[in-house]
Amino acid sequence: MMPLRRHRLAFLSDAGWAGVRARAWDAQAQACIDHWAAHRLPLVVTRQPADASGDRPIALGLPAPLQWDRRRLAVQVPRNALAWFDEFPRFGDAAGLLPRIPRAAWRMLGRQLAACDASARIYGAYGWQLLTGLPYVRESSDIDLWIGVRDAEQADTVAHHLERFAPRHPRLDGELVFEDGTAVAWREWHAWRAGRARHLLVKRLHGASMADASFVRRYAPALEMAA
Repeated sequence: MMPLRRHRLAFLSDAGWAGVRARAWDAQAQACIDHWAAHRLPLVVTRQPADASGDRPIALGLPAPLQWDRRRLAVQVPRNALAWFDEFPRFGDAAGLLPRIPRAAWRMLGRQLAACDASARIYGAYGWQLLTGLPYVRESSDIDLWIGVRDAEQADTVAHHLERFAPRHPRLDGELVFEDGTAVAWREWHAWRAGRARHLLVKRLHGASMADASFVRRYAPALEMAA
């Protein structure tokens, strides 16, 4: 089984869905859960408890679409309820959901990310609408990306391209995700690396904390040498 990672999609087995549907939900949540089960739609891996062990239930999320008031339903399932994992849609898949004017700039950004060998996925409202065909995107919706990066140099290059796109609408948000699953918001990383921010929030599977000396040594050693 693939390792757990935030933003990874989780598909349940028939038995897994039966267990989820049998729980005590209110009527609106039950209707949403029933739809997800009937259409075999995915849930998403969320932050796991700090004390989670191999036999603890896995924390998953279901961000409901507009027709169920955009509720965020929390689900915990045993590991044997999982059938497989997958990923959110690729960067290029979102072009058709964008307003007409930003599409050319979006395609250019896609080429820039590909040129620096960065893999980008769409989550949030745009990602879920692509996955489910249900209405998530509103005029005010941000585009949320998670972008896999190897090291600080690649993260800097990616953040530079994102920053150049950022003045356009819709707003571009999301995270840079290092190979071990450690993630940082791209805007915060860009400001931190430029010296405009003193602190950087680092997100991991089991929690979040401010960047410490070990993070700097691993991901931004040049900053440590300059200190």
